Amino acid sequence: MKNIRTEVIIDAPITTVWDILMDFKDYPNWNPFIHITGDAKVGQQLENTIFLEGQKPQIFKPQILEVQPQKKLRWEGYLFIKGLFDGEHYFQLEGIHPQQTHLIHGENFKGILVGMVFKMIGKATEEGFNKMNHALKEQCERALIEI
Repeated sequence: MKNIRTEVIIDAPITTVWDILMDFKDYPNWNPFIHITGDAKVGQQLENTIFLEGQKPQIFKPQILEVQPQKKLRWEGYLFIKGLFDGEHYFQLEGIHPQQTHLIHGENFKGILVGMVFKMIGKATEEGFNKMNHALKEQCERALIEI
């Protein structure tokens, strides 16, 4: 198993962070890493387009595993067939105080091709997570200014 875990502190209430994170339709306006089509409901399938540095966009169709409002969102997807290269993606929100949120954003990878595929995309994926985290931070903090 391989893992990526990234974190960022966002100077915005957890409700603001959650609302922006869950507004998939607005992702193309601010998110440099992923665009999502679908509904965040357990059991639903999403269509995710991933933008990794130096590669053409990749489309995955993961299934929502867990939605805990203002706490956690998880989905699982796979490459071609389940068991080759599977990824469980997660966002976890923790309130630090009323105006600050800790975002933990990561993915756990497994499957018989995990070593090979992770060598090819691991670093770019982690960079993508960090780019998204910082763009989310900017979007959330800008939203507070505009209120």
